[in-house]
Amino acid sequence: MHQPYYQDLASGEMHLPWVRLHGIKDYLDMVKILEKYPKIHQTFNLVPSLIEQIQAYTAGAKDSYQILSYKRAGELSQEEKHFILEHFFSAHLKNIISIYPRYYELYLKKQAKKDFTTQDYLDLMVWFNLAWFDPYCKNNIPQLRKLIAQARDFSEEDKQIVLTQQIEVLKEILPVYKEFQDRGQIEVTTTPYYHPISPLLYDSNIAKEANRFTSLPEVRFAYPDDLTSHIRQAVELYTNVFARPPEGMWPSEEAISEHILPYIQEAGIKWIITDEEILTRSIKKKRTSRILYKPYSLKREQGNLAVLFRDRNLSDLIGFVYHGMTEHAAVADFIGHLHTIAKGFKGEDCLVTIAMDGENAWEYYRNDGWDFLSHLYKCLSDDKMIQSVTVSEYLNKFPAQDNIRRISAGSWIYGNFNKWMGQEQKNKAWDYLSLARKELEHPALISRLSAENLQKAWKQIYVCEGSDWFWWYGDNNADFDNLYRRHLSNFYKFIGQEPPEYLNRPI
Repeated sequence: MHQPYYQDLASGEMHLPWVRLHGIKDYLDMVKILEKYPKIHQTFNLVPSLIEQIQAYTAGAKDSYQILSYKRAGELSQEEKHFILEHFFSAHLKNIISIYPRYYELYLKKQAKKDFTTQDYLDLMVWFNLAWFDPYCKNNIPQLRKLIAQARDFSEEDKQIVLTQQIEVLKEILPVYKEFQDRGQIEVTTTPYYHPISPLLYDSNIAKEANRFTSLPEVRFAYPDDLTSHIRQAVELYTNVFARPPEGMWPSEEAISEHILPYIQEAGIKWIITDEEILTRSIKKKRTSRILYKPYSLKREQGNLAVLFRDRNLSDLIGFVYHGMTEHAAVADFIGHLHTIAKGFKGEDCLVTIAMDGENAWEYYRNDGWDFLSHLYKCLSDDKMIQSVTVSEYLNKFPAQDNIRRISAGSWIYGNFNKWMGQEQKNKAWDYLSLARKELEHPALISRLSAENLQKAWKQIYVCEGSDWFWWYGDNNADFDNLYRRHLSNFYKFIGQEPPEYLNRPI
């Protein structure tokens, strides 16, 4: 479960609504569904920057979409009306918008470029905020059921009910994860705090280890101490939320290299996960069931770290393919794959690791994936050959035996770092970050800053080291470009300098 850092450290406002909307759609019900399936033990990764933003919402922070949603429809300016028409249909057309006749009617009206009445705007504001709720909330919160049945002609009071229920759901998320972990049905893991690509934080030149043809930024970025801070802060937040230290870590984007292992081990982490391609490159053997379906050990001077390698095919089937099939056909195919794997082991134990995005897949499924997951969990629970375990449960019974002497550098995407470095715009974003980061190397500057501004400056740099900004460069995502440059501009303001002129121009 991951979202980049949307909060503006200068204003406190969240610029994009995706923590809030995925909070009401995915984060809670992905755990609550397990209440009906006690045999399903599952591992969830919560990125610290996501946890912090959930906490910020429950403490009163608001995003720009939310602030606009609170405004009365009859008082909207023309600019605000335009924003609502452009952004309040930001949901899956087939699986979210079209299943609600009034929401779909408004969508068609917008497509036809017809004028909206005040009631149209009010209904759209309600439906955008209501439709994102997951099936669990829609079925179990009476006020939401009533409004869905009402369907149209909402009042301002109706809108307030929806917006209030959103925050109530967000308040439930972290306590529910803690409850399920405390009773042993799930394991919660962590990630370096602001989701950086850890090897590139250690040294941007490592990009060439994964792909020697990668074009590097003009300015080398190499700040191992920043990686230490991301990991230390992640462990601290996790311990505060869950009243225990984390045992597992999902390195951001499953990006690892030999260089970052000591930092993970020193933090007390016992296991990590990455992609199967990293395994085959590390041991220089072709993929086979006997090679893939087991944990490995990374025995180093600092200690012993277990590593799991995900089955990319099975993970991607759930993430990208099964939504196009009926639930029964998809689950039958998945269970069939597991039985085929088991036959190859002739009664011996093996560990199959599925690791995937915990939120974005489900909007492509009917009923937010609830029907698929319900059938999958029932079939897994009933199958006598299959046992569902958390990672630590398995490792406690079957510790890793085979040691990997050197782990290859790479990520889950093609085994390299090209999604974050190598393209012109991505490299320019790294160069801007390097120039900002170098400012914190000047003792004179540090000495004249107040403790508050120095803390904000460091935090702003850590935010800018997050992976998502570089991911989206090259894809012309204006929202992320604007937010990245805003974060960097804030950094310069915190250190008492005028932001460089180039930050006014889109990268």
